[in-house]
Amino acid sequence: MRITIQYFDGCPHWKFADERVRSVLRGLDRSDVRVDHRLINSPEAAERARFQGSPTILIDGRDPFASDNQLFGLTCRVYETQEGAQCAPTEAQLQRLLERDSLA
Repeated sequence: MRITIQYFDGCPHWKFADERVRSVLRGLDRSDVRVDHRLINSPEAAERARFQGSPTILIDGRDPFASDNQLFGLTCRVYETQEGAQCAPTEAQLQRLLERDSLA
């Protein structure tokens, strides 16, 4: 499995998202997962990548948090969580996704 964290330069939240992803992976003992980072550096690149804001977390190229009504661009992304809006998915949200994908 490959997780890609997309971000734009200057985003204050992508490293926080990376910490949450890595924490969940350690807890699940998922040594089979590779974590990559991809800089989105222009509005055109954001459109091509269908980038819904920073940070975007892709699992095997798929955005499990994608919204049909969200625009593409160099913006901050907000994730809806049980604790309210946050700058990254919670560890619980990530754990559910990664446990489910490990069973597929």
